[in-house]
Amino acid sequence: MESPAKRRKKNDSKPAAIPPRNLEFFFRKQTEKSQDVTEGSVVVERRNAEEVSSSEKQLTDEELARRLQEEWAREDGQRDATPQIVNGHASPRKAEETEHKAEEERQQFVAAALKDTPSPEPQQATNGTKKGFLGLQSTASEEDTITLTVPFDQSPLTFDPSQYASELRRHWAADGGDASYALLVRCFVLVNSTQSRIKIVDTLVNCLRTIIETDPESLLPAVWLATNSISPPYISLELGLGGSAISKALKKVCGLDNAGLKTLYDKHGDAGDVAFEAKKRQSFTLRKPKPLTIKSAYQTLVKIANSKGNGSVEQKQRLVERLLQDARGPEESRYVVRTLVQHLRIGAVKTTMLIALARAFQLSRPAGTDFPIKDPTELAKLKKEGLAVVWAKAEEVVKTCFARRPNYNDLVPGLLEVGVSDELLLRCGLAIHIPLRPMLGSITRDLSEMLTKLQGRDFSCEYKYDGQRAQVHCDEHGKVSIFSRHLEVMTDKYPDLVALVPEIRGDGVSSFILEGEVVAVDRGSGELKTFQTLTNRAKKDVDIGSIQIDVCLFSFDLMYLNGEQLLDRPFRERRGLLRSMFIEKPHHFTWVNSIDATSADSETVLEFFKSATDIKCEGIMVKVLDNLPNPDLAPPLDSDADEPTTPAPPSLPVTPSKKKTGTKKTTADKSEDKEKGTRRKALLSTYEPDKRLDSWLKVKKDYAQSADTIDLIPIAGWHGQGRKAKWWSPILLACRNPETGSLEVVTKCISGFTDKFYQANKEKYDEEGENGNTMRNKPGYIEYSGPRPDVWFEAQEVWEMAFADITLSPTYTAAIGLVSEERGLSMRFPRFLKVREDKGIEEASTSDFLAGLYRKQEGRAGKDAGAGVVEDGEDLEE
Repeated sequence: MESPAKRRKKNDSKPAAIPPRNLEFFFRKQTEKSQDVTEGSVVVERRNAEEVSSSEKQLTDEELARRLQEEWAREDGQRDATPQIVNGHASPRKAEETEHKAEEERQQFVAAALKDTPSPEPQQATNGTKKGFLGLQSTASEEDTITLTVPFDQSPLTFDPSQYASELRRHWAADGGDASYALLVRCFVLVNSTQSRIKIVDTLVNCLRTIIETDPESLLPAVWLATNSISPPYISLELGLGGSAISKALKKVCGLDNAGLKTLYDKHGDAGDVAFEAKKRQSFTLRKPKPLTIKSAYQTLVKIANSKGNGSVEQKQRLVERLLQDARGPEESRYVVRTLVQHLRIGAVKTTMLIALARAFQLSRPAGTDFPIKDPTELAKLKKEGLAVVWAKAEEVVKTCFARRPNYNDLVPGLLEVGVSDELLLRCGLAIHIPLRPMLGSITRDLSEMLTKLQGRDFSCEYKYDGQRAQVHCDEHGKVSIFSRHLEVMTDKYPDLVALVPEIRGDGVSSFILEGEVVAVDRGSGELKTFQTLTNRAKKDVDIGSIQIDVCLFSFDLMYLNGEQLLDRPFRERRGLLRSMFIEKPHHFTWVNSIDATSADSETVLEFFKSATDIKCEGIMVKVLDNLPNPDLAPPLDSDADEPTTPAPPSLPVTPSKKKTGTKKTTADKSEDKEKGTRRKALLSTYEPDKRLDSWLKVKKDYAQSADTIDLIPIAGWHGQGRKAKWWSPILLACRNPETGSLEVVTKCISGFTDKFYQANKEKYDEEGENGNTMRNKPGYIEYSGPRPDVWFEAQEVWEMAFADITLSPTYTAAIGLVSEERGLSMRFPRFLKVREDKGIEEASTSDFLAGLYRKQEGRAGKDAGAGVVEDGEDLEE
């Protein structure tokens, strides 16, 4: 944001004769600039521009609109005639220079996304205007009123998309036949108006069903837009837009000056809300040739992300402006801008979308397909538990498919063709060079808790190295890909590991997917180095000859071998194949250090844990070796006990309901809940992608010392006092609410910071800077009602925090309703430990996790005091 002095100078230099909001102000760049023309034509263009400027007062709005339309048509024709990356393919020279597989995959993804991009065509004019020219109309009349009547917030069992299909198709036919972006915005508005998770899912289900039955080709881009992404993590395709590009577009399209834009930002604090207000204030706007559709909105985002090289900044700017110009009405403008800033704020996280897709394809199918669906009237007759059974089966299939093939470009077309079926599982199996989502371990407070959970089981204890988790893929041709825990490509970062693969692959191994931990090591002694050392290694285009930080890959699992997936094999078998089919190379590639034990070997496990922490490991991972318990370790059977060798079937998920204030469970109720909790999940030793299960447990040294930590997001700060006056102190921190997508404030912290950190933090969140990292007003996605901070931070990083204990709070609303109906949770004596560079804000701790820590704390306090059962607390899983 420019300083006041700069703004005054710029405003003073403007010709006073030009009004701030006429058509010339809106489209000055289009009348002054021309792309890809000869030097002579540039001179002609400038001369024409000067002539037009001198006679501007004589042009009517209609005449100026016609002239602008002709210029845009010429620009579109020139871009179509020039081979550019925007069309999905690089120029021949670019193709020759780009040989890296990541670039090829990105181009293939872009080409697929843009394959149906319509060529620009003039819209049939209405209200007496000539064909091929622009007209003027009221902004209010532009908004798509047809979709405003679709009741997406009904129950999916009563909502019938066919009642609205014919009218919607007729409405879309005049604009090319594709589903309008307004349909998706209608869904977003309804979702954003409620905090009920049930309502959010129902609304998404009904919107998806409508698209499935009316325009199935728009379903895939609709899913990408609703999940606020344009590609999977392993395809390098990012918008790359700064706040200045969006600000410039808002000023140009909506006729704002710097002061007007700043006023709106200071008042609302959210870019989408600023766009909403700016669009509302427009009295007239140009009617564009085509209204915004779901497909065109997504394809424009892909074009923005794929703009590279010379002129890409200007090209991105034009595309952003076109998006805002095409948006009809303030609500469409709001969600276009929120999409551009990558913060849609509708709570449609990955899990919610997968649930909605599963339910939508249980009730609807596209025309021309015959896969079985459910009858809503029959489902409406079922009780809540019976309906949960139907939903749960379909949801598990869809979640499993996405965990193994995390790309909507694979999942959605399969659903459109075969629905939720076993064939879908076959289509979305493991594939080389497509990362699967990793399995995660549950947190345990200490070794005694771990031994209690794994009573009667054989398990393996492994060192938990302080490195970076890596998933290594190799096909039969020797091509290697390496992915991070977040599915990002790391192949360029570790060329030494790529070169190592032929040496470690044993005889008979053609293709594989294995998993391990990349750790910085001293190549001579094998001594382990810290994760901070590893982060100093370059992240892209690493030259194998200039590597200064050596690494070793400590492998611990094998998920795919010679064309066969091993996910359903027990861990003992997978580990055996890994160690027998691959060749160890000390200090380069080896296995994680491990021992096999049982719950009876507590002393052995303790010694192993101490040895792990002594060599700078974080702790240990404990993994169940076999699917069934060891009968030799089973405790004596009681009369009321189940057979230990028969795993209890998992209970069906039931939507939780909050207890009414003042009601308490009886001791019998608590015992029943505890029994259900112990029978909820069978401890299987299979590899379960994207799941956090008790069959994998992690015990870290911090947990063993009873020093629980939590990962929070810094979201605001106050000006410090005394020595800290030039820094932010204290700093406000928040956790995530996974159901609403909002951030709930937990505490403010003044402890654990160094002066160097304070200085870096003030530079990052500079209230006078132009980096867009600070705001004057509270963003709408933050839940907080305490004293107003001096500045709000853009949520962008995660800090690991220690604390003394967790308390009920009348000020902070984090986890309200999970422990107390009236109060949230806060922390006493919070202390900053470190920035979690390995985590994004979507992986920060949740309000459920915070509530779980509180319940465990209360459970421990109850045991220490000799108290009985602590309500809902003792055996909560994190």
